[in-house]
Parts: sequence; C-alpha cells; structure tokens
Amino acid sequence: MPLYLVSTPIGNLSDMTRRAVDVIRAADVVFAEDTRRTAVLLRHYGVETRLISAHEHNEAARARLVVELLTEGKKVAMVSDAGTPLLSDPGARVVRGALEAGFEVIPVPGPSALLAALVASGLPADRFTFYGFLPRKGGDRQELLSEIALSRHTSVVYESPQRLEPLLADLLEVADSGRRISIARELTKMHEEIVRMTLGEAAEAYRDVEVRGEVVVVIEGLPEAPPRPAAGDPAARALAGALLDRGVPASDVARELRERLSIPRNEAYALVQEMADQS
Repeated sequence: MPLYLVSTPIGNLSDMTRRAVDVIRAADVVFAEDTRRTAVLLRHYGVETRLISAHEHNEAARARLVVELLTEGKKVAMVSDAGTPLLSDPGARVVRGALEAGFEVIPVPGPSALLAALVASGLPADRFTFYGFLPRKGGDRQELLSEIALSRHTSVVYESPQRLEPLLADLLEVADSGRRISIARELTKMHEEIVRMTLGEAAEAYRDVEVRGEVVVVIEGLPEAPPRPAAGDPAARALAGALLDRGVPASDVARELRERLSIPRNEAYALVQEMADQS
C-alpha cells in the first residue's frame, strides 16, 4: 500500500478537494500534526477515520509506525495542520522512511499558502525560492537575508504575525527600499488581505501595528543585470559577517564573496580582514 500525502484547506474548508476527502475516508489511519485541528476538518466532511499525531517531537517514532502499518497492508494518509504536507511542516522523515522501506508515496494536491500568495503577488512566478520560516536570529538568519537581497528571482518567506515587523526591518538593512514586495495574510479566510508595496513602504506601514493571521511575504528579485556590488555593500557586509560568525575561515569567506557576489579578489579580502579585525 502507498503512503498518501493529502493537502488540506489553509482556511476555507470548501477548498478541500473531493479526491482528498475520498482518500482520507478510505484510509485506515491518518497521521496529523494536530489531531484536534484535523478532527474538526474530518467532522465537517463526516469522516471518522482514526487519527494519530505526527509532529516534530515524535516524527522519528511515527516514521517507524507508518512503515509498520504499510507493511501490514494498511492504507495510510498524512496531513499537516493546513495546506500541503512537508512545506515548513514535519513529515520529511516519514516520507523518507516509507520510500526506503520500498513503499510508494502518492501526493494528493490541493491548497498551498505558498502558491496562493505567489500567484497573487504580481511578482514573477516563473522562478522563485521558498525559504519557509527564517531562523529568528544569528548568522544563519543574516546569511539568508543577504541571499534574498541579492537574489535575481522572487523569494517567498513564511512569518508569524508577531515577527513581521522585525522581518521587514531586517530586510530593509540589506535590500533597497524600493524593492517590490507582497504581504498576504489570512489567505482564503474571511479577513484575507494581500497588500503590494515597496519594502520601504511596508516597513513603515507595519511599524508598531498589531498583525493577525499567518503571513506570507513575497519579495521581488534584483533586475537581471544588477550592478556588481562593491565590497562595502550592506548585503556583502551582512554575508561576510554571517559567515565569520559561524567560524568560516577568512580566506573561505573572501572566496564566497568573489564567487557569489562577483566582488574583486582584493576588495573581498580587504573587507573580510577589516571585519575580522573588528570582531
């Protein structure tokens, strides 16, 4: 028997596909991130399939259980709290375990906050990078922010309502204030809102504002032929600082600046030495 990955509504229960309902109804067991939340969905459709929790704290054990159930010939489905499983949600270890045990994994497509926000943003959707939730602090966060600032294609980030303001402020430190962005929240729900403005305008508009609902931020990429950044460019300094904070040797940091940002060798080395001496 295969493992089914079933997409569920991100807000509006009417977005559940007929196939998704049929698969869940026919399953012997459904693994859910939050069984209480999924139980509401199943009751709405009159489905009484058994639910078992599968979240980040028990994923390893659940991966083994899924394989055991599939081996017994059980029909198993997996859902996240909302949207498509595994997109910033647990489940990767379960899928990997099923595949390694020789079982087929079948996706049941449906709602996705990522794709809904992207196609409604007005920004290019032919090529994009999805970052999920960024680290809250530290060098890893700064490195990803720099990568987004220097990307030539659209970037998509998930964020909690409480952290939207600091995200916009951090982006403004490494990216031009005129960069176009879209902020989508409460997608498919009664108070759905999608705003489109520049990064500078958004940072000002959401300063000291209480935001509700999960947020998807879509960020415009750089023009196809951007000017070569100087060694003192904020994004270059942020990338160098993030790598140095992680203990990357100065020579390797300079090489990263050359390869990723096309900064001349001497300028890259001088910047890294300056920042290393200051730390």
